[in-house]
Amino acid sequence: MSSILIKDTTKEEREQIIRASLDCGGGCENCSSCWLGGGSPWEIYQDYIDGKKEIAEINAEYMDRYRQGRKIL
Repeated sequence: MSSILIKDTTKEEREQIIRASLDCGGGCENCSSCWLGGGSPWEIYQDYIDGKKEIAEINAEYMDRYRQGRKIL
């Protein structure tokens, strides 16, 4: 697969893209992102899986919320 854009993928492919992206090898039980306020990655990327928003849009929105108006790179 050369593109992860919604127009170039099926819902099943987008779900696999997210699943593969989130597989750090450590397993979710060793990750503190969700309970420290990061949120469930499945909920965060559900709009991508459903074909509503591109990954880049979701990431930008997430970072805007994280920065809270601060100048963080």
